[in-house]
Amino acid sequence: MSEKLKIKLSIANRVYPLTVGANQEEGLRKAAKNIEYMIKQFEQSYSVRDKQDVLAMCALQFASQVEQKTIDKKNVSEHVEVKLKELDELLHSHLNS
Repeated sequence: MSEKLKIKLSIANRVYPLTVGANQEEGLRKAAKNIEYMIKQFEQSYSVRDKQDVLAMCALQFASQVEQKTIDKKNVSEHVEVKLKELDELLHSHLNS
């Protein structure tokens, strides 16, 4: 069973105490760091000061990245499937000749 750690993450000037598996700590710390970086970028680029608005924009940005990766992965999978079918047909045609 995974060892549990008590960590504190700071996001948007708030501290969030969490109990997480040791294997999750690095990912959570990196995610918090990325959120903090994105908050600063939005505040500088768009002069947004309301933390709720900035956090909503961050959530939208991260969610859209996840959705885009899902779409891209599906497109790659469909492309690979088409190519594999073409290769299969080519092999069958040569084997049956």
